[in-house]
This record gives sequence, C-alpha cells and structure tokens, in this order.
Amino acid sequence: MAAPTKVLMLHGHSQNASIFSKRLGALRKSMGKGIEMVFVDGPIVLLPVDLDGASSTASLAALGASEANTTSSDPSTTPRAWWRTNPEKTIAHGLEDSILFLRDILQRDRFDGVFGFSQGAAMAALLAALLERPHSYPPFLIDGEAPHPPFKFCIAVSGFKAPGSLSAETFGTSYSTPTLHVLGRNDVIVIEERSKGLLDVSQNKRLEEHDGGHFVPSKANWREFFRNYLADPLGVIPSPEPRTVFQSAPDD
Repeated sequence: MAAPTKVLMLHGHSQNASIFSKRLGALRKSMGKGIEMVFVDGPIVLLPVDLDGASSTASLAALGASEANTTSSDPSTTPRAWWRTNPEKTIAHGLEDSILFLRDILQRDRFDGVFGFSQGAAMAALLAALLERPHSYPPFLIDGEAPHPPFKFCIAVSGFKAPGSLSAETFGTSYSTPTLHVLGRNDVIVIEERSKGLLDVSQNKRLEEHDGGHFVPSKANWREFFRNYLADPLGVIPSPEPRTVFQSAPDD
C-alpha cells in the first residue's frame, strides 16, 4: 500500500496549528486516508501590542482567528505567527528563527509538499524556494546539506511574498516548485496587488480564484479540487470555478 501524501500545514498570522486545523475541518475530513496533513505552530507568540488594533473580535475574525485570545492560558487559543512586521510591512522580525524552527521539523520528517494560508502561505513559498537553493542561506543547512529534499508542490492560499532581504535573496528572480495560488476576489486583508509579488516570482504556477474573502475555500467543489490536486499535483485537475484557471508551464 502506497504511503499517504504528507503535507506540512502552515497557519496564518494570529492563528495557530489548532485553530487552522479546526478551520479546515471539512477539508481535512474529505481527504481520506491517502493524504496526511501535519499542522505545526509558528514559534512566535503574539501579544496584544503585536496585533496593532486587531485585538477586537471583529479584526481577529477577519484574519481567520476569532478563537485567538492573547490573555488565555489555553495553548489552543494562543495567537501565533511566523514573523512580526512593521506598519509598512517591509520588515519580517523573527523570520530567521522561524526558518530554523522549520528546518528542524524538516530534518525529522519527510513531506511531499507544503500548504499555507496568508502569512503561512508566504512562509510556505519561501520554504519551497529555500529548499531549491538551500546554500543561499547557510544557517538553513545541517552539516553543509539541505535538511530535506525540494517539495513536490506548494499551495499558497491568500499568499504574498515575505518582506525583507532574506526573502528577496532566496527567491531571486523566480522559484520553480509547482505552486497552486488560491486568491479570494473579495480578500481585503491580502489584496490582489500584494499577492502579485509572489505570483511574479512563481515560475511554475497555477492560479485559482474564489468569490470569497480571506479564508481557505471549503465548499464541496473546492474540497474535491484540493483532494484531487494533493493526490496528483502535476495532473490535469479541473478547476473548481472554471472561469478562473490560469496555469503556466515551467519553461514560461
């Protein structure tokens, strides 16, 4: 019996592994035994000051993290992140620590691909690019070697290009890991212009859009699409909303 497809799951800003897993409950249950999703916590614990006005229930809900609570002792509601940013969103404080944290996870296990949402999508694409050229960031190496082979695929939902020089140097002009980009037409958190920065460096991309906002779409047609994509990322998988599909070849 073939081993299941193992996917590293990276949550969005203000979420955590538990919140992200619950948000994807319907999607997870539709995967069957052939796909294993491994949810991990971002190493940065957010404090009220980090949320920069997002501490209200409404603002956290917009981020897909209405369950998060900065004052609770319950780790399942602790808001987390992969980095802290400045108001201009030009700096990623703590990104290096998160990369080393994920390096250690990758050293211990093997994943077929990575699936990220929002800040987690930015991290997923950066990690995919880093595994293509691991020597571009020597601290990522273990005994001079990459901790893990390149991913077979990356899924970036409401993704964007991580800010800062480390991200710019890692991506260079492009990265080639097959990447499914999923964007919400009504996403006011990660707007189209911000997503374009990641799309522009994604050499082997597929773009799908949904009519919603800042969330992972999980209606029946999307659950079937994600399941089929994860089972065969390089296959010809019909679009969940046919009018939106865009796919580029690796040599475009």
